[in-house]
This record gives sequence, structure tokens and C-alpha cells, in this order.
Amino acid sequence: MAKNVQLQVEGLNRRTLLAGTASLLAMPSVLPPAFAATSAINVGVIMPLSGANAQFGINSRNGIELVADEINAAGGIKELGGAKINLIVADSTSTPTTAGTVAQRLITQNDVVAILGAFASSLTIAISEVTERQDVPLLTMSFADQITGRGYKNIFQVVAKASVIGKAQFDYTAAIAQAAGARNDKIAIMYEDTAYGTAQAGGLRAGAKAANIEIVMDDAYPLGIADATPLINKLRTSGAQAVFPVSYLNDSLLIIRTMRQQRITIPAVGGAAGYVIPDFEKGLGEFAENVLSIAPANYDLAPDLTERFRKRFGYFMVHEALEHGVCLDVLVQAIEKAKSAKAQDVVAALRGAKFTGGWTKAMPGGAVEFDQTGLNTLSVPLMVQWRNKELVTVWPKDIARSAAKWSS
Repeated sequence: MAKNVQLQVEGLNRRTLLAGTASLLAMPSVLPPAFAATSAINVGVIMPLSGANAQFGINSRNGIELVADEINAAGGIKELGGAKINLIVADSTSTPTTAGTVAQRLITQNDVVAILGAFASSLTIAISEVTERQDVPLLTMSFADQITGRGYKNIFQVVAKASVIGKAQFDYTAAIAQAAGARNDKIAIMYEDTAYGTAQAGGLRAGAKAANIEIVMDDAYPLGIADATPLINKLRTSGAQAVFPVSYLNDSLLIIRTMRQQRITIPAVGGAAGYVIPDFEKGLGEFAENVLSIAPANYDLAPDLTERFRKRFGYFMVHEALEHGVCLDVLVQAIEKAKSAKAQDVVAALRGAKFTGGWTKAMPGGAVEFDQTGLNTLSVPLMVQWRNKELVTVWPKDIARSAAKWSS
């Protein structure tokens, strides 16, 4: 493995460790030109490495670096004479406007075959405006329906879209409650008013409507709330028998902590994001136990692969790390198929193709297949639950690693 590179870049108030073959850190103020040897294939990685979503970006980068190092160690891209992957890593920050600017600079100053990123849907949407104009493929695990719903030719989404995930969040919960013999006639929805939160809440509503379940609370809130008490006070008086919060980490911690401190013990079913990373359990301790969440993938489905992440980074392989790693694996398979690192040759190889083996085996569905919009049609959401500081897959039954626990 190549020697790790650590850079301090103007405007960056933290030191970011980048592993892989001659990695770079590209910030809005400073973006060095590509320096890789001609035999290397440059892959852009744009993630929120600072700001509110930094932990998700770091997780995603870690997953990509692991897969890149493994591919390089196994001989690189064989159809291109063993060319190595060179990751060019850029900090999008957590602001969409900045993300778009970073994408423009990274693409124009570096000969990249593709971009991977950027976790948060609002960031990915901003980046996709640039990649579409520049005819560069963008592979992502962001959820929002708009990502593959705008007719773009260069976007590829390896997970189900948010409305599908939201409906599964409701449907799986209803099935778990029914199996436990519990009533679930009234529900509450609370969601951040971002592209991700809004789309996923729409899926929750669709599920409840189809099941004739009453939604007794349906509240949006701005990302980064300082106090969840007004939301939880409303939840207390709503009569809901379960609550579906859709939020990133800081908001998820506030919501669950305030609920439990007020002794509101109804099941909370998170919307992935902040509910399925180690920081959630670390921030809540015993309050995290038995919290359910929807997720697009989970590490316990393929421990032979994902335990390599834990060994290297010291924590379980969170879904964004896994799915962004899958993005890189699929990209390399497409390059091999195209026998070319030209961006539009790779787009043609990605579109409508089915990718198997490697890290795709860790995805629900066991493979990745993109339709003409760029959506992976094989992706199936799953339900996970916190048990003793680990996330356990508990639904659907055919892939569950343990039975779900329902409290009332």
C-alpha cells in the first residue's frame, strides 16, 4: 500500500489523513493539479469532511480508501495494464454551494474518470449539476428521489431512492409490530426539511395511507435544531404509538435523548443517516438500545468483507462506507468492461449493466444493476436495530440476523 499522505490546506482547520495511492486533499481555496503517473486512473472523491456532516464524509472516504487499496494490491485495473486507482479527495464542506464549486474545480484541474460522493443528498444534487455539464459519471449512495429523477445521463445511484426507503421504513415497522401483537394505529413523523428528509417523509406518508394508519403528527424542522423539546412535547400529546424521525446525527441525538428523558418509550424508528453510525450509540448510551432504523445496507450481511473495515479503522462498517466502497468497485468493473478510462465510455458501460462479485455481494440483492435512469433496481432496504453497541439486521425475515424486538 502506498505511503499515507497528510496535508494541511489553507482554510482547513483540521488535519485530514488520506490513505491510498498518492491522494490529494482539494479545498475550495486550493486545488492542486493532478500529479499521478500516467499509468494511474484518477477518481474524484467529494465528501463533507468538515461541517455538520463531516463524520458521514469521513466514513464514506474510509470505505472508498479501503476498496481502492484492495484493488490496487490485487493488481489494479487489469484491462488497462494494471493501472492503479489514484483517489483525489476533496472536501465539499456541508454546504451545497461549496460542493458545486469544489466539483467544478476538481474536474477542470484533474483528469478524473468519475466522481464518487457526497453522502448528503443536497450536496450530491449540487455536484450532479456540474458532472452532468462536464459529461463525467457521478456514483453515489445518496437517497433523494431527484438524484435519478431528472433525466440526467451521468448519475448512478446504488441504493433505493428515499421515497422507497421511507415506505419500507413504515411497512417493515407495521410488519414487526403485527408480529409482536402490538397496536400501531397512530404514528408520528418528524423530518428535517432537506431533500433527503422531505422525500423520505413522503414515502412514510404513502405507506401509512396505503395501510389506513392515522398520522397524528407530521412536522418538518430545519437541519441543526438546538432544542427538540417543542417537537417532543407535541409528540407526547399526539397519541402516537410509534414515531418515525428522519434526521442526521446531531438532530437524531437530540430527538431520542429528549424522548427518553421525558420517559416517552414508544418505539422510535429512524430514517438511516444519524441513526445507524457508532456516534449515535456513543452519544446516547443506554438510550440507543433497541432503537430501530431503516437502512439501505448493513455490515452483518457480509462480515467476510466488512470486518476488514473494522480491523483497519476500529469501528463497524457503516452503510455509507459500504455503499461508497461499492460505488468504487462498480466503477472499476465498468472500466474493465469498457477497457477504457474515458468518462463517456465508462458511462456507457455502467448504463443497464449488472455488476456482480467483489463488494457488490455485500448489498441487499447481492449485485448492482442500473436502469436507464441510473437507479440500482436490485437495492432493497432493510431494518436494523441497536443491540449491545452493534447494528443487527432484523427485517425482512429472509435476511434477518435476529428477530426484531418491539416495545410499547
